[in-house]
Amino acid sequence: MTLGILLSVVGVAATTSISIAITALGGVVAMVATGCLSTADAYDAVSWNVIFLLAGVLPLGVALQRTGGAEFLAALVGQVGAVAPPIFVLGLFFVLASLLAAVVTPVATVVVMIPVAVNTAQTLGANPFAFLLGTMFGASAAYSTPIGYQTNLMVYSPGGYKFTDYARVGAPLQLLLAVVATVGITVFWPL
Repeated sequence: MTLGILLSVVGVAATTSISIAITALGGVVAMVATGCLSTADAYDAVSWNVIFLLAGVLPLGVALQRTGGAEFLAALVGQVGAVAPPIFVLGLFFVLASLLAAVVTPVATVVVMIPVAVNTAQTLGANPFAFLLGTMFGASAAYSTPIGYQTNLMVYSPGGYKFTDYARVGAPLQLLLAVVATVGITVFWPL
């Protein structure tokens, strides 16, 4: 019975437009309803630390967006363009996007920062597409916290990790990616 439910969940998720989260929840309900899984086991499998972490961080992201804090930070980076070369400003947009995505969500970061990045590129006379890519790559490279990257969040509680473990491993990776992505973007899409 368990294998049948598992295959059904995978099959529905793979062949329909129903999201994997909905099909997985349906699978859990089916497992509990058929007696394959007890309600106590289902409850114990929930990572409550992650739930409460998200509940605390989501208001921070909303506050950054509603108060204009995220736009203010992005605009500060744009002002650096008056004294720094465009490649440096592109790198700053990557870093700012990855830092912002570490506390907000990557999608919210992109929505807030893309207009500022493109306007900054146009003001500098640089390639707007390169700045768009730098911001998008930066927002998707948020490895220094469990919040900015879904896989980090999934293994946070079951792996017994601490919040600082992500910063210790993720921050150097983010810096490496900032350099590689900035150079790579300028090679393929010259500024």
